Amino acid sequence: MPSFSVLVRTKNEEKYIERCLQAIRNQINTENLEVILIDNVSTDLTVSIAKRYCDKILTIEDFTPGRALNLGIAHASFEFIAIISGHCIPQSSSWLQELSRPFLDSRLSSKSVVGVYGRQVPEASSSPLDKRDLWNVFREEDRLQCQDVFFHNANSLIPRSVLLRHPFDESATNVEDRIWGKEMILNGHSLYYASKATVYHWHGINHAGDIARAEKVVTILEERGIYDTPTSGFID
Repeated sequence: MPSFSVLVRTKNEEKYIERCLQAIRNQINTENLEVILIDNVSTDLTVSIAKRYCDKILTIEDFTPGRALNLGIAHASFEFIAIISGHCIPQSSSWLQELSRPFLDSRLSSKSVVGVYGRQVPEASSSPLDKRDLWNVFREEDRLQCQDVFFHNANSLIPRSVLLRHPFDESATNVEDRIWGKEMILNGHSLYYASKATVYHWHGINHAGDIARAEKVVTILEERGIYDTPTSGFID
């Protein structure tokens, strides 16, 4: 059975953190399991609640998502690094098993899979915009990605040995996962979408149409060459 270090990123997540951590602790078919909280100076009860469930609690003030994750990786003990946002909740006790399955599947061993990300589904209270976006992006069928650089660290798993060679970009304020995904594809590796490794994610990937956030994300995607924007609205 595999061993896991689960990195949980938080910033004022008292509403969700206990459900998140309880679901992590209830995972089956794990030989070893440690939970590491990387907290961005929460001012609510996040940390005091997390102390009941976490093996290590780290604090980061100069936050970027990549810097927080690299900090957690440096303190991790086990080979499989699972990454989850503190407001995401694993849907079942086989969440980690499903995330790690592609690495243990002999049929995929020749595909050079270096990262797996799972499905995200809305909660009942999620906005219609978030429900639509999550349902449209995260489908019910597994997918091997040899060219598509999409990757999402609200719900993912990567071997620690890979992350030590290819850490996350610490300068990016968003989409460190997409930047990393493109690096992996350019290096001849593959990514995998595991549709049964499901978490609830209340706000979705586009934050209910937050335009200011979208502008920041698009700027990074364009500047880093993740996606190309046409110079004109028409193609001859």
